[in-house]
Amino acid sequence: MTQPPYARIAGELRRRIQSGELGPGDRVPSTRAITQRWGVAMATATKALTTLRQEGLVRAVPGVGTVVADTAPTTRSAASPAKDPAVRTRIVHAAIALADAEGTAGLTMRRVAAELGMPTMSLYRHVANKEQLIGLMVDAAFAGEPLPTRPPEGWRARLELSAAIQRRLYRAHPWLAPALNLSRPLLAPHGMRHIEWALAALDGLGLDADTRMHAAVTLFGYVRGQAIDTEPEARATRSSGITGEQWMAAQQDRMAALLAQGRLPHFASAAGEAALSSTSLYEFGLACLLDGIAARITTGRPPVTAN
Repeated sequence: MTQPPYARIAGELRRRIQSGELGPGDRVPSTRAITQRWGVAMATATKALTTLRQEGLVRAVPGVGTVVADTAPTTRSAASPAKDPAVRTRIVHAAIALADAEGTAGLTMRRVAAELGMPTMSLYRHVANKEQLIGLMVDAAFAGEPLPTRPPEGWRARLELSAAIQRRLYRAHPWLAPALNLSRPLLAPHGMRHIEWALAALDGLGLDADTRMHAAVTLFGYVRGQAIDTEPEARATRSSGITGEQWMAAQQDRMAALLAQGRLPHFASAAGEAALSSTSLYEFGLACLLDGIAARITTGRPPVTAN
């Protein structure tokens, strides 16, 4: 019995996938390309690709098209580099370098591929999409400065050290803080170790698990929040050529005129004596946060000890 056109097209593409001619991550012909090559209607081309998708042989990648699924069975040689961990590491490190220099707004698979001298589609054999790539970048960034194997003495010193490492990472990678979202957290194992570290530091101090978890996540969120303006500031400096300090200096006359109106007397009084900086704000907020945890430890229940 003669096969319908969509089945013949799906069969030929299926053969190319199963033979290894098209490997995981390779792009398959688009519906437009199918209509031109096989001389069929758009609906027929769509049905052919839908058939392969239902069989789990292909998947849609936003902004790219339809590619061969990672789980598609092929006869490709085991020596193929399709899943070489070293290649994925190179991709992630190249993406981090680009993001460090230009931010993530212009970070694309095409740009990363160009930096590596690889075909764009070959990246999809190692990284599913930009979202997964950023997740891998986040984990690699935290892995770049691990917590020490031997923590310092005292819970406060341990939390201060974790916070300091996080702050250095955010300053080294301005895109890192905006890439994180505490409402929809990335499962980045090396980043999660900072939560584990804080929980361990607070263990045995009379705090229940709920309080310890809130304290650990609040500390993580505080340091990230202090760094959230790092990327916008870097982007503004690149585009304008004016640093944050230069911008603030240029506002002095406007600020003086505003305060001279007398509508903000307390602000005017304090502004004359305060010496604000990103470092002073970070250190003041961190001290207040840790003081609050210390108060809970002091007034909390004593640790449970065995009889």
